[in-house]
Amino acid sequence: MKKKKIVIALGHEALGTTLPEQKKATRETAKAVADFIKDDCQIVLTHSNGPQVGMIHTAMAEFCRIYPEYTATPMSVCSAMSQGYIGYDLQNAIRTELLNRGIYKTVSTVLTQVTADPYDEAFYQPSKVIGRIMNAEEAEAEEQKGNHVVPVENGYRRIVAAPKPMDIVEIDAIRALCDADQVVIACGGGGIPVLVQDNKLKGASAVVEKDLAAGRLAELLDADMLVILTGVEKVCLNYSKETEQPLDCMTVEEAKRYMQEGQFEEGTMLPKIQAAVDFIGNSAVKSVLITKLEENDGRLDGANGTVIRK
Repeated sequence: MKKKKIVIALGHEALGTTLPEQKKATRETAKAVADFIKDDCQIVLTHSNGPQVGMIHTAMAEFCRIYPEYTATPMSVCSAMSQGYIGYDLQNAIRTELLNRGIYKTVSTVLTQVTADPYDEAFYQPSKVIGRIMNAEEAEAEEQKGNHVVPVENGYRRIVAAPKPMDIVEIDAIRALCDADQVVIACGGGGIPVLVQDNKLKGASAVVEKDLAAGRLAELLDADMLVILTGVEKVCLNYSKETEQPLDCMTVEEAKRYMQEGQFEEGTMLPKIQAAVDFIGNSAVKSVLITKLEENDGRLDGANGTVIRK
């Protein structure tokens, strides 16, 4: 019998922020992931990296400031670093949890690059704030390098583009590992954003939206289901208002209508709903589950969370 193929997108709550928090959080996340694996599903994981890549970028920028003889670290390299150390903790935590349950399965992390369209409007309208707080002199120096900055409380911070994911460079390797029944961790943080220049891949000063990358990953793998684990149990209409309405289920057409009505906040729930719509497309069999990590308990029937179908 063909195994059900599931892509699971882990949010910030599944990883924590600091190194100790991440160690603890990944152990809890591993239990949730193992619940899916025990039901004999093929699992591919992707994850956020917001606090982690910000920490790395800040650390490397500060190092370069103190030691000018060292060159600055590009955003794409910071993304690669975050994929490596988050994947390291995740794969080891999942491996340990599986062995504790008597399940013998290899867990692999794939350093993943995601291509972006160089003409994506996002490059002309940067929206992702990253890195440390700078003073006016430092901010001016960043702008002279061609980078964008925005004023924040107590100073300035860099802001980078958030282009849509076009293609996943290592998709064949991810597919091969998945077909070999390994647990795969890929497209961490939305993937390392790159631009295609002839036969070369050039790192982009950008951050790919992780939920859209998760949807693209699920689409390219022809997954049966996309599970987005986040900080809320269900998708809600009129979120945080007296008229808040949790949704048990939603059709693609309803999701599109709610997006047009502005029901979902940009940068939080909106990209999750957009990823669901893009992944399901016109398929009558694909589905998306959006739920809270600790509420899910490995269930795919929508008893916990919001299920989206055509």
